[in-house]
Amino acid sequence: MFERSKWEFGVGSVKRDGILYGMGYSEDEIKKPYIAIVNSWNEYNPGHVHLKEIAQRVKDGVREAGGLPFELVTTGICDGMVLKDPRYIELPSRNLIADEIELNVEANMFDGMVLLGTCDSIVPGQLMAAARLNIPTVIVTGGYMPLCFYKGREIGLTEVSTTVGKVMQGKVSHEEFSCMVSCAHAGAGACGSMTTANSMCCIAEALGMTVPGNATINATDKRLGRAAYESGKYVMEMVKKGITARDIITEKAIENAIITDTAIAGSTNLLLHIPAIAHEAGIDRDWWSFFDEVSHKIPLITAIAPNGKYYFNDFERAGGMKALMKTLLPLLNKDCKTINGKTLEENYRNAVVYDEDVIHPLNNPISSDGGIAVLKGNIAPEGAILKTAAVPENLMVFDGKAKVFSEVDDAIKALRNGDIAAGDAIVINYLGPKGRFGTTAFAFQKEVAGMDIHDKVAIITDGRFSGGTSGLSIGYVAPEAAIKGPLAAIRNGDKIHIDVKNREITLNVSDEEIEKRLSETDWKLQEEKFKPFLRLFARNVSSTAKGATWL
Repeated sequence: MFERSKWEFGVGSVKRDGILYGMGYSEDEIKKPYIAIVNSWNEYNPGHVHLKEIAQRVKDGVREAGGLPFELVTTGICDGMVLKDPRYIELPSRNLIADEIELNVEANMFDGMVLLGTCDSIVPGQLMAAARLNIPTVIVTGGYMPLCFYKGREIGLTEVSTTVGKVMQGKVSHEEFSCMVSCAHAGAGACGSMTTANSMCCIAEALGMTVPGNATINATDKRLGRAAYESGKYVMEMVKKGITARDIITEKAIENAIITDTAIAGSTNLLLHIPAIAHEAGIDRDWWSFFDEVSHKIPLITAIAPNGKYYFNDFERAGGMKALMKTLLPLLNKDCKTINGKTLEENYRNAVVYDEDVIHPLNNPISSDGGIAVLKGNIAPEGAILKTAAVPENLMVFDGKAKVFSEVDDAIKALRNGDIAAGDAIVINYLGPKGRFGTTAFAFQKEVAGMDIHDKVAIITDGRFSGGTSGLSIGYVAPEAAIKGPLAAIRNGDKIHIDVKNREITLNVSDEEIEKRLSETDWKLQEEKFKPFLRLFARNVSSTAKGATWL
C-alpha cells in the first residue's frame, strides 16, 4: 500500500511541500502518489496534435483513483515531417526521449507515470524509458488518422507515396498529384497503414503496456478518451500494488512482441526498437536471431497496407488488436502480466474476429512464413532486415550488379536521370547510426516504387526504411559501413546475389578482396558539419543489431 512519509527526504521534502502549496495544491493532495503524465503533444505532429485532450482524460482517471497528476512534455518528431535530409534526426530523437523521461521522472521522484505517444520513434523511446526507470507505468497510444476520399474512393498513405514515381515518369500530372496530396491525410493521428507508428502501437499492446484494444482505436474516436481514463486508474492500481514496468516487460513479453510483429508484417524499424526496449529492461540476447527463428514459424495473418489492400480502419472493423491477439494466443506466452492486472489470455480469449479476410485464422494464413526476415552473408555478417510481405514473388531470388551511393540525394538524382536500370542492386551506404544517424532510404525507395523498374531492382543500405517500404528493400545492414562493415567494400559493377527464402545476401567477391578494400577505406564522420547532439549520438550509439542504444 502506498504511503508517503512527510520527512522522507528531510528538509528537501519540506521545501517541495512548500513549493506545491505555493502552486495552489492542498495538504490532502500532496500526500497522494505523484503521477507523471508524460505527453509528447505538439502542434506540428499530426499524430500528437490531439494528445492534450487525451492527457486530460488520463488526469481524470488518476485523480479519481487517488493520485495527483502532473503533466510533462517531451520531444515529439513526426517521421513524415522531417524531410529525410542529412540532418535527419528521427532515430536519435528516440534515445533523447528516453533520456528526457529519465531526467524528468527521476529528478522529480514521481511514483508512477502514464506515457502518451503515437509516432515512429516516440512510442519506442517511451517504452525504453519505462523499462529503464522500472516504476509503475502505462502507455496510451494516440491512434491513426481516418482515410480520405479522392475521386470517389478511399485512399491512404500508400497510394500517395507510390504515386511519386509516376509523377516523375510523367504518368500522373503535377496538378492531379497536388489534388491527391491535398486530401490524403485526414487530420489527427498516425498514417493509417502498417508503418512504424502503428506497428509500434501494436507492439506496445502486445507487450501488455496498454489498455486492451488501444492500438486500433483511431485518433478521432472518443473511445480513446475512455482508454486514457482507464489508464489513469490502472497506473494507480500498479502504484498501490507495487507493480512496475519490468514486471510486465519480461523476456517472455519481448518474445510476444516479436511474434506479433512477425504475424502483422510490422515495420522493419522494430528490429531496432524491440531490442532497444529489451536492452533497457536488462534483457540482452541475440534478438535478431530470434526474429529470424520466428519468421520461419509464425505465419503472416494480416496484410495491412503497404503489405496488402487493407488499412487500419479495416483492421479495427475486423475486430482490431483484440481479435488479432485472440488469434495469436496459441503461439504466445499467454501467462504474461499486463497493466490491468490480467494475463494476456484473460484479456483476449473472448475477442471475436469479424472478417477473416482481414485477420486470417492460423490454419489459413496469408503466408506460412512471417512478414519479416533477417538475411545474412558476407555483406551482412550480423544481419540485414527485409519486410518479406512486401516483396514481389519474382524478386525472392535476385542477381544484380551494384550501383553504389553514399547519399540518398545522389541516388535519387541518378534515378531521375535514368542512370538506374532493371537488374541494378542499388547500394546506399554510410547511413547507419554512426555514419548518418540511422537515416532512412525511404524517399528513394518510394520514387522507385512508382516506376516501371520497381519489381526489377534491389535496394541495399545500412540505413533504415520506413514502415511503408515495399519491394526488395534490404536495410539495417550490420555492421554498418562507418565502422568498416563489408558494405563499405562494395564497388560499382560487383555482382550481388539475394535469396530471400534461404535468407542469403552475398557479394561475389573473395574475403581477401573485401578485407583489402576495407583496409583502403578512409571514411570519417565529418563532425564539423553536424551540431553537438548528433555528434554525441554518433560517438556513443551501439550497433544496429543491438538496437542502436547507448553504449
